[in-house]
Amino acid sequence: MEYKDYYKTLGVERKASTDDIRKAYRKLAMQYHPDKNPGDKKAEDKFKEINEAYQVLSDEQKRARYDQLGSAYSNFRTGGGRPGDFQWDDWFQQQQGTQQRGYGNAEDPFAGGGFSDFFRTIFGEAVRSSARNQAAEQGYQQEVEITFQEAYSGTMRQLQTNGRKLQVRIPAGVKTGSKVRVAGAGPDGLDLYLLVNITDEGQFEREGQDLYTTSPVNVLTLIIGGEAEVETPTGKVTLTIPAGTQTDQVFRLAGRGMPHIKNPATKGDLFVRLKPQVPKYLSPKQRELLEEAARIKF
Repeated sequence: MEYKDYYKTLGVERKASTDDIRKAYRKLAMQYHPDKNPGDKKAEDKFKEINEAYQVLSDEQKRARYDQLGSAYSNFRTGGGRPGDFQWDDWFQQQQGTQQRGYGNAEDPFAGGGFSDFFRTIFGEAVRSSARNQAAEQGYQQEVEITFQEAYSGTMRQLQTNGRKLQVRIPAGVKTGSKVRVAGAGPDGLDLYLLVNITDEGQFEREGQDLYTTSPVNVLTLIIGGEAEVETPTGKVTLTIPAGTQTDQVFRLAGRGMPHIKNPATKGDLFVRLKPQVPKYLSPKQRELLEEAARIKF
């Protein structure tokens, strides 16, 4: 049986962080996804290898078990051993708490699921009771980019998978990293998960369903009071500014934040911090009035 180097498959170092592994997986999965390579058997096989590697390296327990095997196999090869001579049975018997395994059979939860003999051999017994559910949960992932406004309002995306076109609804309230499940749309009949990436979140910062933003306002408006227009996800609204408003004061606009995914009618709040703007140019009359005001002691 051939040893599989999952780190090499994803192009990451053995000490790579979980985030680095996820980023490498997403990049490769997008490159080799069957929808982008229709009819390309090599790309499909590569896509399965990438998913298998991510299935292991993204799971703390599987990764630890795989690293134990990798260390033993590396020592064997360093000592001059040939790949085909590695004693898999001896390694399994040395693992405490590990039962004797088989190479897969009709009841193997990974059989026919796109996983290699290597994967089934290493993990088949250890995770047999929950393996298919875990595989289905992680499934096949495909990144989908949407705008902030689409995340706020909800949107649709058309996918072509397994020879058919699907209209997929992305609900309002999603965030970067949210997963949208499309049942049975992945290879081998597994679920496909759309991994959301919001491309233009610069104007609003998000914490849960609440949004935070900064809005410019004339410094004189802060002093004497007045009105200022502020941006919200649904457009500009007029904010009443009391006289004597301080520069670090934050205004809360209830119900102007992001919708809740499960209940879009319920929204978070929008918090606006005012940023004073000092005029660069003054008319003679304006300067005279401001100088007069500056001589007044408060």
